[in-house]
Amino acid sequence: MATEAGTATLEYRRDGDTLHLTHTEVPREDEGRGEGGRLVEHVLGWARTEGLHVVPDCPFVSSWIRRHPEHLDLVPEDWPGRERLVREKP
Repeated sequence: MATEAGTATLEYRRDGDTLHLTHTEVPREDEGRGEGGRLVEHVLGWARTEGLHVVPDCPFVSSWIRRHPEHLDLVPEDWPGRERLVREKP
């Protein structure tokens, strides 16, 4: 994805109907500007329209999904790390 300072990338590996999201990278000049979040949101939206599941192997993607639980349905229920994505109610 093009940013003001370069290109933000999200690396993945596809396994059937599942995308393993493995690494997110944003140009240093764009850090803290929400570019990584916009990229993750775009990829998750694409996965949803394609009927794919996602496995957030990337720590940034995991923390983003944890903060945006409306996307948790894309993560397979039998994925062992899924419970870490559910925020506890205060």
